Amino acid sequence: MEYMSSLVEQRIQEAMAKGEFDNLQGKGQPLELEDNSHVPEELRVAYKLLSNAGMIPEEMVVKKEIVSLRDMIRLCQNPDEQAVLKKKLTEKELRYKMLMDARGLQQSPVFQQYESKILKKFEGVE
Repeated sequence: MEYMSSLVEQRIQEAMAKGEFDNLQGKGQPLELEDNSHVPEELRVAYKLLSNAGMIPEEMVVKKEIVSLRDMIRLCQNPDEQAVLKKKLTEKELRYKMLMDARGLQQSPVFQQYESKILKKFEGVE
């Protein structure tokens, strides 16, 4: 394995010396890294595949927005802005619950246990 790694590094160095990386699209621009911390580790590959295919379920999108809103509320110093964010959070949580109820997933005790673990992870309790 070490041989393969050194071979790859050698090829990269050769390509750099030849200037093959000089005109790459986005050169000098910051990388757009995806924040997939809201997705459990064991589901990240599946999430990435669905995301690349444009097939992310709405409940995942809404859940991500909920996590972001909670972070924003936690960091917000302005009480007026906090009130607006809390209202948005309530709306998103309601939408999420409706989506889950429509799928019949809220009734399952297994799902409720899983959801509480996920929420604890999102909130940094675990």
